[in-house]
Amino acid sequence: MKVLIAEDDDKTRDGLAEILENEGYETLRARDGKQALTIFARQNPDFVCLDIMMPGIDGYELCREIRKRSPAVPIIFISAKSEETDKVVGLELGADDFITKPFGVKEVIARVRAVTRRYLAAQEKGKTPASFRLHDLEVFPRELRARRGPETIDLSLRDVKILQLLHQNKGTVLDRNTIFNACWGFDYFPSSRTLDQHISQLRKRIERDPKNPQIIQTVHGVGYRYE
Repeated sequence: MKVLIAEDDDKTRDGLAEILENEGYETLRARDGKQALTIFARQNPDFVCLDIMMPGIDGYELCREIRKRSPAVPIIFISAKSEETDKVVGLELGADDFITKPFGVKEVIARVRAVTRRYLAAQEKGKTPASFRLHDLEVFPRELRARRGPETIDLSLRDVKILQLLHQNKGTVLDRNTIFNACWGFDYFPSSRTLDQHISQLRKRIERDPKNPQIIQTVHGVGYRYE
């Protein structure tokens, strides 16, 4: 999924991009509302994060323009304007959520995942399976979740991509480049350590025994496999 971030503060914009890219999103960055509209028209992003106070076209006006062009695209306001009236105006303009600065990483991830779940439920119905099974784990791609009995496990968009890739290639050893290209993108230039660390963290959440994994098995010197 492509996410447009419209934010005039460089550090905030780059920080949001880093959070979203770590979750598995492709980010498009705009430093003001005018640039954001141009990028939106050219790139047709799946998701938009907007600041309110930007030079030229502010976030409210930008939201109006985006809603004219795409009534269904998810929009989250991320702003230092924290008064209740500011939030009400944003939501009445058609935003899906409103995050107040300064924000925590976990809060942004939780809210982005929530909006993504709603988007996937609406857009991907009939295109992706409602669920698929890996060993004793049931994965629900549209929900960004997995379940094992009564236990529910939250997943990032990238987690789901990795598990889908393993499921679709059951019994096949997937080398690191194949996994990176499918789950990070061709423009990403990672190190093996990036993948190994991500797999390690994912195993801690989805495996009964991460030291003896049954779902994501290591094939030393090559990559990973689901048997």
